[in-house]
Amino acid sequence: MENQVEQTYEIMEVCLLAGKIMLQCGGETYRVEDTMMRMAAAFGIEKTHSYVTPTGIIFSAEGTEPTKTKLIRISERSTDLKKVSMVNSISRRISSGEINLKEALEHLKEIDARNVTFPFRIQVAAASLASGCFMIMFEGGWNDFLPAMISGGMGYLSFVYFHRFVPIKFFSEFLASFVIGLLSFLFVQIGVGHQLDKIIIGSVMSLVPGLLVTNAIRDLMAGHLVSGLSKGAEAFLTAFAIGAGIAVVLSFL
Repeated sequence: MENQVEQTYEIMEVCLLAGKIMLQCGGETYRVEDTMMRMAAAFGIEKTHSYVTPTGIIFSAEGTEPTKTKLIRISERSTDLKKVSMVNSISRRISSGEINLKEALEHLKEIDARNVTFPFRIQVAAASLASGCFMIMFEGGWNDFLPAMISGGMGYLSFVYFHRFVPIKFFSEFLASFVIGLLSFLFVQIGVGHQLDKIIIGSVMSLVPGLLVTNAIRDLMAGHLVSGLSKGAEAFLTAFAIGAGIAVVLSFL
């Protein structure tokens, strides 16, 4: 009996670790719940219940006396779809019987500890290039491509560094958009840039919470009202911070 209870806790630990990784890295609520339930079923626990919000996971396993319930807190969230894909791969291997409980836990701990993101300089370069391309997509001129690249890259760089000193996302996004607006205005003033609105629009796209908005809508459509509304509110605050930072610069023109 004790061995069964201990094994149940180990299964729940594996499921919660998988859910935690996916939620921290931008996974949708329905995907997190489905993955956890499938993993538990593959290890022999058919009746499980999960309640997932952006800041926490409650997971319960029936079929044991008494019913086991565990809670895990999510304090930091980012976007790392590579890790989400890796956890999905582990889940499929568990369902097919390729790995056992101990191996699954080891693999998940390894994924949780790994840093699979691109180097910071590549992230800044990607944000710069994306800013210039978005500016062109919004019908800007090629003569504004370089100013948009520089403004977007410096904005993303500012966001990362401000967030390290002030770990409040709203203020980091506000200050980053302020930097973007200020640089864009300076480029236009010295004659390097021409269309201020197009440069700003392209530059702020690296800060826009596109994945967050998509997940919020997807969760609302799936009936996860709490997660959908909370993610939507977070996306709104991000959009407000970006708009406020630009508005501060434009108000002094």
